[in-house]
Amino acid sequence: RASALIWMTLLGACRNLGEIQRGEMALNYISLLEPDNGAPYILLSNIYATNGRWNDVKMLRETMVQRGVKKRPGCSMIEVNDEIHRFFPRDQWHPDCKAIYAKLDTLNSQLKEQGYVPDTRLVLHDVDEEKKKSIICCHSERLALSFGLINTPSKTPLLIVKNLRMCADCHTVFKLLSIILDRTINLKDANRFHCFHNGQCSCEDYW
Repeated sequence: RASALIWMTLLGACRNLGEIQRGEMALNYISLLEPDNGAPYILLSNIYATNGRWNDVKMLRETMVQRGVKKRPGCSMIEVNDEIHRFFPRDQWHPDCKAIYAKLDTLNSQLKEQGYVPDTRLVLHDVDEEKKKSIICCHSERLALSFGLINTPSKTPLLIVKNLRMCADCHTVFKLLSIILDRTINLKDANRFHCFHNGQCSCEDYW
């Protein structure tokens, strides 16, 4: 009998392919096997959002509330000078907040020069395009990376740990930045270890 992990794998594939029906089926099985797991709901929300089905996104959130399922907030951590620094999406609480966001703006400009365009389909909010770009460009791992860059010597390898799965857009960004910055960036997310180097990732774009 298929385990929750197998159903999650199928659901992840459905997200990549935009397959709604099989994704809904996978969620039904996972909710029976792991009723408190919020991750599959977020994956299915991604599928709905990518297809512009915002009413379904809203209904899925309501289902989570009814079932008492909570989404864990994304959190990324980086160790600098023997101290661990934690970041949440659009975090404004860090003492170096201004410098972090200034560095993030610089990185976004460098990415734009390389032809990068944020994949706003991954944003689970029914807002305008500019707001979606703002949301996706301030994910916790990008803030942790910015902090690491302004506090370590150039070309120093960096290690970031994230409690959730890295989104596809951030994955693309980290591959590009490994070329732009000429740095190795390591990131351990909830699924696997990623080593970004020279525009490639050790996961070979499967995670």
